[in-house]
Amino acid sequence: MTAEELKRQAAARALEYVSDGMRLGLGTGSTAKHFVELLGARIKTGLRVIGVPTSEATRCEAERCGVPLTTLDEIDRLDLTVDGADEIDPALNVIKGGGGALLWEKIVAAASDRMIVIADESKWVPVLGGFPLPIEVIPFGLPATRRAIAQAFAECGVAGPMQTRAAGNGHVFVTDGGHWIVDAKLGQIADAPRLAARLSAIPGVVEHGLFIGLVSATVLAGANGIRVVERP
Repeated sequence: MTAEELKRQAAARALEYVSDGMRLGLGTGSTAKHFVELLGARIKTGLRVIGVPTSEATRCEAERCGVPLTTLDEIDRLDLTVDGADEIDPALNVIKGGGGALLWEKIVAAASDRMIVIADESKWVPVLGGFPLPIEVIPFGLPATRRAIAQAFAECGVAGPMQTRAAGNGHVFVTDGGHWIVDAKLGQIADAPRLAARLSAIPGVVEHGLFIGLVSATVLAGANGIRVVERP
């Protein structure tokens, strides 16, 4: 079974958590795209929900699939967010942001009663950090911000090279919110909650890709079927 088939299986299982009348956060990325497509198919058969997209890409996909949309300006609380992840640890802390939507994703997740992460089994890891940690930053004063980030790493016992993310055209990648992203290759993050708090205290950091305490459950698809892990 291919990775895309596994992602779609996970998305289909997550759809079981959706009920009529729900207000949904719609994640960003290849796995979340499967969920949006399957949700659109259910809406065509009578399911009534409304969604808040976490990126412009997801907004376009939801519109294509016929999913009714709103914004957090119109409703300030969601019943459920379904999103993908780049890494998931046994405490259900995750790294997100490989697609560049981490700020909007975290705002939507924090506004939700529950967040379910869907992924193929390869995203399940014993310790976070193998996937480069995305850190969304303000372009102004970036060298000073990078020094502060490096200091935070040192205080938390991690280290690794940082690189400002580039877009496909070779220019700097710009998020939907108009910010830049620095990706840090840390290898292992022994204390993810501590690092998350330290990064959040840096003025030039808008947000980081460590989602701590936000995920209620994860749906993992693998060669042996679907595994659902609830928050301890």
